[in-house]
Amino acid sequence: MDMRTSRRAVLAGAAAAAALPSLAIANDMPFDAWLRGFREEALQKGLKRATLDQAFAGVAPLPRILELDRAQPEVRLTFEQYFARVVNRVRIDTGRSRLAENSALLGQVVHRYPVQPRFIVALWAVETDFGRLTGGHNVFAALATLAYDGRRSAFFREELLNALRIADKGVMNPSEMRGSWAGAMGQSQFMPSSYLAYAVDFDGDGKADIWNTRADVFASIANYLVKVGWKSDETWGRQAQLPAGFDRALIDHNNVWKPLGEWQALGVRLADGRDLPMRDLRAAIAQPDGEGTRAFLVYSNFRVIMRWNRSVNFAASVGLLADAIGEV
Repeated sequence: MDMRTSRRAVLAGAAAAAALPSLAIANDMPFDAWLRGFREEALQKGLKRATLDQAFAGVAPLPRILELDRAQPEVRLTFEQYFARVVNRVRIDTGRSRLAENSALLGQVVHRYPVQPRFIVALWAVETDFGRLTGGHNVFAALATLAYDGRRSAFFREELLNALRIADKGVMNPSEMRGSWAGAMGQSQFMPSSYLAYAVDFDGDGKADIWNTRADVFASIANYLVKVGWKSDETWGRQAQLPAGFDRALIDHNNVWKPLGEWQALGVRLADGRDLPMRDLRAAIAQPDGEGTRAFLVYSNFRVIMRWNRSVNFAASVGLLADAIGEV
């Protein structure tokens, strides 16, 4: 970066920071000063100066990123609103088509990473509409904005370092690393830390390309699920029917897990009134919209999906979409 470019970037950063009065900034540090300090830290951690120059060319804090951070749909929507948004007839039909047309590739992937293909396709669908909507934000600008912001700065500072590590490996040119407002990348929407931990070069071309290579996308999704505890002989859960007067203290998917037989004895049934499966499984109950709304009996794979995205709305919607896409 020459001095003229550097000066333009500093002035742009200062102007953008001034336009963000709601930004919680430690010590009221101007963005250009913050970025200089961050660059020094990155250099000390072994990142190449050329990578930093490319990644931060013209980067300034983006007000739109903060607006999106404050209004995440999993948080502000009810389950039914969120479900209606991400699961519809078109997405189900498209999911079935994608499952069929990619059956051979998915078969190869799940032979190595045992995950039911319908869940791979469902996550692909919910995250990026089957790779169609991967996000148009410069990952470095988005992550720098969120790292500079005081709300979750430590988390995003580390993710920014991880994004630089990816660029440093030559996986993608920094200018081509585009993603969501939060820095999630590619068709699988991996955060940089998830990319470094779980992305797979399934086609063997020397890089794990979750942006453009479907084999790598599917394998990376499956590898993530397997590594965080997926059980390929179980599903995610089922819609359930709770009896009248059911003890609401038992509706706690974080802490209250019981064998299916105990839930059966407490009067819990499948949504159509049939008995629960006769399997040696532990389950919990989730009811995201509260009393009188849909309830779900969830298994350990539900918790795995929540490792991907810590939202009950997201996890239940992915599970229901997977069921609608493929054989259960």
